[in-house]
Amino acid sequence: MQYYFAPMEGLTDSIYRRLHHRYFPGVHRYYTPFFSPTIHHKPTAREQRELPQADSAGFPVVPQVLTKEPADFLWAAELCRDLGYRQINLNLGCPSGTVTAKGKGSGMLRDLDALDRFLDRVCTASSLPVSVKTRLGLEAPEEFPAILAVYNRYPLEELIIHPRVRQQFYKGSLHRSLFAYAMEHSRVKLCFNGEIRSLAQCAALEKAYPGLEAVMIGRGLLADPGMLSGGTDRERLKSFMEELLEAYTAAFGSSRNAMFRLKENWSYLYPRFEGSEKLWKQLRKTTDAAQFRAITREILALPMVPAEH
Repeated sequence: MQYYFAPMEGLTDSIYRRLHHRYFPGVHRYYTPFFSPTIHHKPTAREQRELPQADSAGFPVVPQVLTKEPADFLWAAELCRDLGYRQINLNLGCPSGTVTAKGKGSGMLRDLDALDRFLDRVCTASSLPVSVKTRLGLEAPEEFPAILAVYNRYPLEELIIHPRVRQQFYKGSLHRSLFAYAMEHSRVKLCFNGEIRSLAQCAALEKAYPGLEAVMIGRGLLADPGMLSGGTDRERLKSFMEELLEAYTAAFGSSRNAMFRLKENWSYLYPRFEGSEKLWKQLRKTTDAAQFRAITREILALPMVPAEH
């Protein structure tokens, strides 16, 4: 089984990926939070930071692109190829209203003829192999067989399926029967993405879907960064979070800005510590970097809740 770290905007940036790989091995491939090419076909300063030369990372990274324009996607593929990346991922899963209103992300699943034309163009001309991260549809899971039929027409590198529709965002039940449908009917290698919080769940997925080769994990790894390397050890987590704070302080030029950046990470981590709710409320409200450090040390000293099995 291959394990992928999902792209999560504002959380799994290049600094986080580098340090996570150093402290918690086991991820076979990291995906970058999406970037959206502009008509100017020039990477922004932020995109340049987030897309370093691939050989400088020291581990496999796949850039993710959000666009509905074939020319913009093909430019992004050339950029990523020149930087040494070996694959590019198309985001057809983002459920954000501001994204789907522009016909991007899961909004591209609204018009299958347009999606067909898009894939025909990019799969023919892309300078890198193309993988796709998708949802089952916009409003109803019954949309998926027709969507899968479009994907099956093209030599995609991989199809990463989050078995919800856009309307669900990240809530509600996963439609596992339709992932089973994909396992039976897809001509493309599949990866399962959604609500994975333990290695035991990964094993259950292998049993439920014989032949499944990969899973993508997001929030589960944020809450339990060491899930794939024997569990999250307190001392290793402490060192990891301290180095993240130092690295963000250097990158942002301010420990205050680094503190705000890490609060969302802590929103996933604090439930792993018994009786941490009061401290988490204090951490969330503080605007003082020294107090932030003190509170995080208190949380890290609490008894740890056993990881899910």
